[in-house]
Amino acid sequence: MDAYLLAVDWGGTRIKLGAVSLNGRLIASDIFETPVTDPVEQTFQTLLERLHVLDKQQTGLELLGIGIALTGPTDPNRGTALLPGKIKGMEGFPIVPRLREEFSTKAWAENDGVAAMYAEKHIGLAREKKWAVVLTIGTGVGSGVMLDRNILKDPHFMFGTQAGHLVIDLSNDQLCLTGARGTGETLCSSTALALAVRSGLQRGIPSVLSDLYWQNPHAIDFRAVMERGVATGDRLCLDELRRWTTRVGWLLVNVVHAYSPEIIILAGGATAAHQHFLQPLQDHLNRHIFRYPPGEPVPIRISELGDNMGVIGAAMMVKERLECFA
Repeated sequence: MDAYLLAVDWGGTRIKLGAVSLNGRLIASDIFETPVTDPVEQTFQTLLERLHVLDKQQTGLELLGIGIALTGPTDPNRGTALLPGKIKGMEGFPIVPRLREEFSTKAWAENDGVAAMYAEKHIGLAREKKWAVVLTIGTGVGSGVMLDRNILKDPHFMFGTQAGHLVIDLSNDQLCLTGARGTGETLCSSTALALAVRSGLQRGIPSVLSDLYWQNPHAIDFRAVMERGVATGDRLCLDELRRWTTRVGWLLVNVVHAYSPEIIILAGGATAAHQHFLQPLQDHLNRHIFRYPPGEPVPIRISELGDNMGVIGAAMMVKERLECFA
């Protein structure tokens, strides 16, 4: 009998779920908005209903397990272990035991950045690599690391997931949820670029986005900066993009010095506008890394897996764990 896996990517904006074959092919999928004010229990019940629908659609297939990609340090046998100031009620919520009981199957959770690395390892740009790093750049900065074909993990659920918490600018006073200042999370996310442009608009710097800002400041998001500002040659947006790209560049320099990857893979919402920053980012990295042999670049590539990366990665994580028991 053919088999499949159920997988969930629970993010702060959207919850994506799918049925995935053992070779990483998405068989069926679903998606819904992450409720901002609803209790986690209520959202979980909605998730269960949708997972049951997907499960019933897979006629004649055996469900082997369920994988869940979550934000923050994640306990594989319970769920998110540490998540101050983000999704209310998620920290400590026993999503893994509840799914095991509901579906009478094996289930594990993993950090969403690490799940992205599983996806790239099995069906993405790291298939033929031994050493790789994935950075997911969106409302925050996530990461996953592969060393000699092994996904980096540790007893505290932190290794490989914390590239965004590296300090890259000691002079910056923005506070990170870690308690540090000037981290990749605060300076290199898509949110960080949007907030920098908003700051310039607040100070009265002329921009094509000025009218929109005064109508609704929250309309100045990463997409607006790129599509309505950078793409039209707006001085403020171009200046802040240059500063943002340099900061992301220094973050990648740290990543190379920490993990020595053969490839860096970028994913997340910010990569939709990669044509505006990828080459300057690659140039910055090439100039500043200390590497043997000298002058050998580390290629930066944009993930080809799209919005399904987290779902596929969570499924491939379960596949690896099941193979350990075989």
